[in-house]
Amino acid sequence: MTTEAPAAVDDEAPAARPRWRLARSAVLVAVFVCAACGLVYELALVALGSYLIGDAVGQASIVLGVMVFAMGVGALAAKPLQSRAAAAFAVVELVLALLGGLSVLGLYAAFAWLDLYGPALVGTAFVLGLLIGAEIPLLMVMLQRIREQSAGSAVADLFAADYVGALLGGLAFPFLLIPVFGQLKGALVVGAVNAVAGVALVCTVFRAELSRRARVAVGTGSVVVALCLGYAWVTAADFEVTARQQLYRDPVVHAERSRYQEIVLTRSVREVGHADTDLRLFLNGDLQFSSIDEYRYHEALVHPALNGPRGEVLVLGAGDGLAVREILRYPDVRRVTVVDLDPAVVALARSEPQLRELNGDAFADPRVRVVNVDAFGWLREATERFDVVVADLPDPDETATAKLYTVEFYALVRAVLADGGRLVVQSGSPYFAPRSYWSIEASVREAGFATVPYHVDVPSFGDWGFVLAAPGAAPPALALPADAPRLRFLTAGTLASAANFPADRGRLDVPASTLLRPRVLEYARVEWRGY
Repeated sequence: MTTEAPAAVDDEAPAARPRWRLARSAVLVAVFVCAACGLVYELALVALGSYLIGDAVGQASIVLGVMVFAMGVGALAAKPLQSRAAAAFAVVELVLALLGGLSVLGLYAAFAWLDLYGPALVGTAFVLGLLIGAEIPLLMVMLQRIREQSAGSAVADLFAADYVGALLGGLAFPFLLIPVFGQLKGALVVGAVNAVAGVALVCTVFRAELSRRARVAVGTGSVVVALCLGYAWVTAADFEVTARQQLYRDPVVHAERSRYQEIVLTRSVREVGHADTDLRLFLNGDLQFSSIDEYRYHEALVHPALNGPRGEVLVLGAGDGLAVREILRYPDVRRVTVVDLDPAVVALARSEPQLRELNGDAFADPRVRVVNVDAFGWLREATERFDVVVADLPDPDETATAKLYTVEFYALVRAVLADGGRLVVQSGSPYFAPRSYWSIEASVREAGFATVPYHVDVPSFGDWGFVLAAPGAAPPALALPADAPRLRFLTAGTLASAANFPADRGRLDVPASTLLRPRVLEYARVEWRGY
């Protein structure tokens, strides 16, 4: 095998300069593309973990820590391969393209069928990091064979292309790949780009360095990778449907990946009519309601807070429209402002027939105004005042939602409450997650509210808790409005018992949660995983 091809050119001859400059540019372009692909693989693993497991910070720490360590190992492992740098680089890129392209699919399968997501994630991150780490040493040797230059200059060129490529990958992942292709197909597209970039460089600029045997091996490997990625692309949709169904008890009737979360609607199969059908909504795998008993949750959440002035009501979250349905049962409610981050949830609540029937077509009521923005940011800019604020937000078991259960957040809520206003917060389970529950209550108190904690039984959730609060020192009365409509579950007697906590489930002296110390998230990581 010859190793003379690009370097044998007399680079001082004017006619040769365009040749080595073109070859050098091709190497730097390959560095740029490979760096972008490598960062996308990292981000794909982090994003998948945050969707499936939650705890985005923990998932990012595991993936990045393991991959950076493995990259160091890969750089050392590439040293014996430098004598055959071009052939070795082609093999590394083909293997990386195959494993990186299939990584999301494989991890999803490990989560859905094998319950081995954690070990599979660490193993995948390590292997991908190993291969990514081998790229730069091999590319350095290939660059020097084109034209000898100082080590500092070569390193500067390579790392400049590498870092700029990483920027491209970091921007392309959330703003192009996920919206256009989704996670499964997005990874496959990146794997294909990775393979093309690596093989094209070796088979053009460094073709003379490959023996005939190496050319056949690279060509065969390219065909195998292309067939594997192509087959995965064709079957990706069916695979995702099958794997997703494996995660849910009932048949999935609607599933989509919005910009913010995975939205899944399931419906049980019953022989009798609609009344016995169990419609369930899941966001990122977390149950939001069951149609069999959701009225218990929403009656307990809404009606005690409406005992008083209620002309202007602010609802934070609750894009399914079920809390809004209960609010609209009072004719003196003039306006309901719903602030929900994800327009896809609201669109589903407006369009899915059974969900529309369940929420009473609440979003068609002219009194309802929907704002699809982040609740924290919206409150910072809000100038309106509300008689009631209903915080029906996703559980604080992820970094993005933990800020919505902090002292700072409740201080912003207090600023938009009118005189005599009330706040009610869904606060998780005081039975299954007591520290998380009482930390939320402590956060509301620290923001300047007097609180009334209470809990009810919701069979699909278990024992579920709420916090009713009013600004100042006097707590609001935990009672139904005198003009409350006829309710299926909540009564004066139910509320009287709801404020009582068993001795072994009483108040815990836990600290409040803040933006810089989201204790509720720390507790949720430990407590909320078990049920």
